[in-house]
Amino acid sequence: MATRPDLSDPGPFGTALKAARSSRRVSQLVLSLDAGVSARHLSFLESGRAMPSREMVLTLAEALALPLSARNHLLNAAGFASAYPASPLSSDAIAPFRSILTTMMENHAPFPALLCDRHWNVLEASPSAAAMLSPLLAGWDGPPNVFRLTACHPKSPELIANLPEVLHESLERLALEQSLAGDDPVLADLIALTRTAAARHPYRPASRTRSPVLPVSYRGPTGLLSFLSVVAQCGTSEDVTVRDLRLELLFPADAATRAAFS
Repeated sequence: MATRPDLSDPGPFGTALKAARSSRRVSQLVLSLDAGVSARHLSFLESGRAMPSREMVLTLAEALALPLSARNHLLNAAGFASAYPASPLSSDAIAPFRSILTTMMENHAPFPALLCDRHWNVLEASPSAAAMLSPLLAGWDGPPNVFRLTACHPKSPELIANLPEVLHESLERLALEQSLAGDDPVLADLIALTRTAAARHPYRPASRTRSPVLPVSYRGPTGLLSFLSVVAQCGTSEDVTVRDLRLELLFPADAATRAAFS
């Protein structure tokens, strides 16, 4: 166990570990029990009075159930190389997963499908999804992001008929993702943007009884299109890129929407 000379500075690892633990709302005592280490040693790690071994970093990350990218971040903060690869989306290493995702998107046609990364940047869109996004992408600066477009694009109130509901649901989804991801400043920024938009478009439910499903309603050129969303993730890979992918499939929520795609 190495020690740090400057006890006033927790250092990158201590800061990262505390942020990851806090995002999980887990106390030092609970984490120490789950990881099988003493609470005193864990306190030393967070305060920068001690530096962990590589095995200790992985043990703590496992106890916190951090995603692979967050585990790599903890390792890097402690001065170690990443344990999990992050292969390019076009690489041969993850070709089997790309084939699965391509098949799912093709089988879902003609309904919209989006392939996104962990921060909901759109990596690929089916033809119908691209057509739906096109009014939001005109003049948009930067990569298309599902939540950023919804919260910030000036045409969102015009195109999304139930925008207050969608923003309310978006906040809940992003908060859940943030709690699972650990400390993620990009997700935190998306939450802040969505919260600001939700304040501009407050959600006022018509009744106290919430519907079991929330359709997203788009105003398209042929009329109102309502969809239910299903998000799929790959859970059997140790590649960061694969684990971070989100495939969102939009299904017709009513007969009129289904007929519009026939």
